[in-house]
Amino acid sequence: MAANEKWVLTSKRADFKAIGKKFGIDQVTARLIRNRDLVTEEEIDRYLNADMEDLYDPHALKDMDLAAGIMEEKIRAGVKIRIISDYDADGVTSNYILLKGLRRCGALVDYRIPDRVEDGYGLNESLVKDAANDGIDTLITCDNGISAADQIALGNELGITTIITDHHEVPFSVAEDGEKVQILPPAAAVVDPKRYDCSYPFPSICGALVAFKFIQVLYERMGIGQEAAEEFIEPAAIGTVCDVMPLQDENRILVKEGLRRMQHTQIPGLRALIQCTGLQGKEIGTYHLGFVIGPCINASGRLSTAEKALDLLLCEDYSECLKMAEELAHLNEQRKELTRQGILAAKQYVEDCGFAEDDVLVVYLPDCHESIAGIIAGKVREEYNKPTFVITRSKHGLKGSGRSIPAYSMYEELTKCSDLLDGFGGHPLAAGLSLQEENLEDFRRRLNDLSSLTGEDLTRKIVLDLQLPFYYISEKLIREMKCLEPCGTGNRKPVFGERNLQIVRAFETGGRKFMKLSLRNEGGITLDAICFQDPETFWGKLEESCGKPAMELVKKNKPSPVRMTIAYTPEINEWNGVRSIQVRILNFQFRNL
Repeated sequence: MAANEKWVLTSKRADFKAIGKKFGIDQVTARLIRNRDLVTEEEIDRYLNADMEDLYDPHALKDMDLAAGIMEEKIRAGVKIRIISDYDADGVTSNYILLKGLRRCGALVDYRIPDRVEDGYGLNESLVKDAANDGIDTLITCDNGISAADQIALGNELGITTIITDHHEVPFSVAEDGEKVQILPPAAAVVDPKRYDCSYPFPSICGALVAFKFIQVLYERMGIGQEAAEEFIEPAAIGTVCDVMPLQDENRILVKEGLRRMQHTQIPGLRALIQCTGLQGKEIGTYHLGFVIGPCINASGRLSTAEKALDLLLCEDYSECLKMAEELAHLNEQRKELTRQGILAAKQYVEDCGFAEDDVLVVYLPDCHESIAGIIAGKVREEYNKPTFVITRSKHGLKGSGRSIPAYSMYEELTKCSDLLDGFGGHPLAAGLSLQEENLEDFRRRLNDLSSLTGEDLTRKIVLDLQLPFYYISEKLIREMKCLEPCGTGNRKPVFGERNLQIVRAFETGGRKFMKLSLRNEGGITLDAICFQDPETFWGKLEESCGKPAMELVKKNKPSPVRMTIAYTPEINEWNGVRSIQVRILNFQFRNL
């Protein structure tokens, strides 16, 4: 059962004519920028014109100077240092940044990436004991560590110094007065922008960007020029997009510069991955990072070892890089098929078990590969617009990954169930957990009993920037709207609406995987449209809304009473050297005249 939909027209107010004149942009573009909650001239100017010089001072991160100072001492003392990262794209890129940066400083450093199945997420006791046995003096974490209090305490007992660089939510307890009290691990330094006592201006940064800022400060202390840290802009951008950080403020600045550099990247492993995924010569955008390059990096940590992805980024021999990149691309294809099967099984589970009406979906797929639980949870969340956990069976009990909606802070809600869990961590919109099988049903029941989600929260919002008639669309406007890029989470692509459109022509294309249409508005202007909805669903919605006779007329490209309302984004289509304007349909509704 898919989620209900509600179409919402954004109605932010401002003097769009004045904004357009001030910044030399169309009033439509001015409205789009205002719709992204940018109010003052200073905010708009930063959005349009900020560059890498406008990133925030890394010294503003709590414990940053302490952490870099400790690391400087350790490097100069020549002790053994080990990096422990997560196994996802953010973890791999943050590990790469720390490893290359520390080696540039002359550090005696190696790394470990936990095995997803054998070790689980983050720093564990086995990794700490292995470090002690290997004579490691100092551990530095990236993209993990904030929840590893017990493991770090063990390290302290074994004489290991630990520095944490992380970006996840800080564990907390609730005092009698209802106040949250953060629980920091007993590390020598804890760098995490989510610390309650950290005054960093923009805490929503990924682990790779925290690592990048750490290296900036360390280079400063070691007398290495800041331009040397620029080689880490691209991996930090990959981590930002793949960890679904909001593309606002400094994240947007960083990703914009990272994408620019990626067109001619000097990282052989990344260049090989771009070639093996068919992106060579194309303009790489956030979509390609999140849905092409990132999944290949992630696939190594899901179905093999994440060290393969890190080895690729570290490799300098391009012919060897190509072999490694092809292996990652192949692993990703395997992951796609496992994911497809898992999504079907998850939807069937929800319906067969009668859980479709639950506010929070807890899906138990015992035989599912635990590495793809988060992807499946995200797809089920999209289908039902409900917070979703996918739980799998591991050799140590049950493990799960969750994906949420904006109205539901997954991390805080898990805190209310902590007595049922062996461990958990994450963000408001994503989390991981482990528990024993006998607690599974109590976990599902408590999440739903405590849910305060309303019908409005669970209704999918189709948010339109404005109703834009076809006559206003031009190549000039489409080119100008590129100033909004890079787009993604927190800075969505422009979405316009147009209603009462006549379907002049509709046919299946792309191997019958999507739809092409010609649509005519009430003013008589006709534009081509592309709709990536599968044809079966498209025709099914049309028949449900307007009846079979009307649907048959549309199928035969004959005049019909069917009128279509669309949410769309305009784009330039180039085919055989001919450029034309077309609209990409994002959502649609049908009605009869």
